[in-house]
Amino acid sequence: MTEFSCQEMIEVVTNYLDDALPPDEQQRFERHISYCAGCNTYVDQIRETIRRTGMVPREESLPPALREEIIARFRNWKLG
Repeated sequence: MTEFSCQEMIEVVTNYLDDALPPDEQQRFERHISYCAGCNTYVDQIRETIRRTGMVPREESLPPALREEIIARFRNWKLG
């Protein structure tokens, strides 16, 4: 079983927080955040953002232009 990279973690974090990952991917995700301080911090930050905003909009509810803008901003983003 291959390990998640930090980039893959970013791509699936909302699925993880929504309990929408298949069990094997969830285990890989949790294993990664158990040893990667940067990703663990990132997951905590997303949890806090969700807590403060009350919800994470579903992909299908975002206007297409906003969705593309968000994806473009994260495409080149790197962890600390």
